[in-house]
Amino acid sequence: MPIFRYKATDGRGKNKSGRIVGMTESDALNKLRKQDLSDITLADITDSFGIKFLRLINGVGSKDLVIFSRQFSVMIAANVPIVESLVVLIDQTNNPTFQELIAEVAFDVDNGAFLSDSLAKHKKVFSEFFVSIIRSGETSGKLDEVLNYLADEVERNYDMVSKIRGAMIYPIFVLSGLVGVAVVLMVYVIPNLTSILTESSIELPLSTRIVIGTSKFMQAYLVYIIIALVALFFLLRLYFRTYSGRRVIDLVKLRLPIFGTLFKYIYLMRFSRSLSTLLKGGVTISRSLEITADVVGNVIYKELILETLASINDGNPLSTVLEQSRDVPKMVPQMISVGEKSGKIDSILDRITIFYGREVSNRLDNLSKLMEPIIIVIMGVGVGIMVAAVILPMYNLANQI
Repeated sequence: MPIFRYKATDGRGKNKSGRIVGMTESDALNKLRKQDLSDITLADITDSFGIKFLRLINGVGSKDLVIFSRQFSVMIAANVPIVESLVVLIDQTNNPTFQELIAEVAFDVDNGAFLSDSLAKHKKVFSEFFVSIIRSGETSGKLDEVLNYLADEVERNYDMVSKIRGAMIYPIFVLSGLVGVAVVLMVYVIPNLTSILTESSIELPLSTRIVIGTSKFMQAYLVYIIIALVALFFLLRLYFRTYSGRRVIDLVKLRLPIFGTLFKYIYLMRFSRSLSTLLKGGVTISRSLEITADVVGNVIYKELILETLASINDGNPLSTVLEQSRDVPKMVPQMISVGEKSGKIDSILDRITIFYGREVSNRLDNLSKLMEPIIIVIMGVGVGIMVAAVILPMYNLANQI
């Protein structure tokens, strides 16, 4: 979809410039004229280096999708036609990549395509979950209700991810700083402090010999260590892109001593929320489980959900396989079983989502408070080792003199 750079004059005679997306040059001109602009000049910059660079660095983030979903749902609820709503949304985002994508969707819909089919062409931005909900709204004639509900779900998911990332920024920043300081100490500071110890005839304690040996090793092979770590990082990254690699890392997440339960609750919340949303949207149970398996974000739970799907196709209840898994608390299959018997499984799934949503929120708050003393203890241990290995032998040597 063409992107134009424009120069124009507003009603007060002031010069204005910027970017605008239009299906054609005349479409872009009409948009600018509606803004009371005159003396308009346009230049097509769709394939310019600047736009290509912006596309490269500006992906479509979760925040963009949240704003798009909310604004789109409001306009559809106000009976604004789909194409007109999409055209308005093009101007509401400052992300050129997302502008071009929305323009392509509007163009497809204007030419007779279903909204869901057009969104499905952009799988990197619109997940199968998102597309399926839209398709169910088109089928049932309740697109405005579905869009509003979908906007709520996207926003809740964005808030949860933001909260998790916010809780992890502080410990990651501090631990990265500690590693950096430790490397500087070992390479530049420790050799100067311990030179007098190595030249003396006193017997050094084991901790001092370990520190001195580590320091010498890092001095001699620091470049090779960095190269090896970078190579290991990329090799692990390639491995974790494979199915077996993802399975290993996802299993480790669930078995971590502090974070394992938190991850488990997050995946259970995604499972119940996604399945409930799809069922309310009129998607069949089998199709809902297929989509949820991809949405949940963990290979272990994906295998469990697909196994549940196979069990349902054999005529068994939804709760049968879940009852046998160690990664699903007993409460979940029991509540789902009650929902199946009462015919209110979507309501039961909502209650599970609310429960685990609160648990995740509480654990994230506790985790933020817990990380501070843990980091202080790590720093204390590091300082204690340095004191025991370097300062105490130097103090003993001074006393002998």
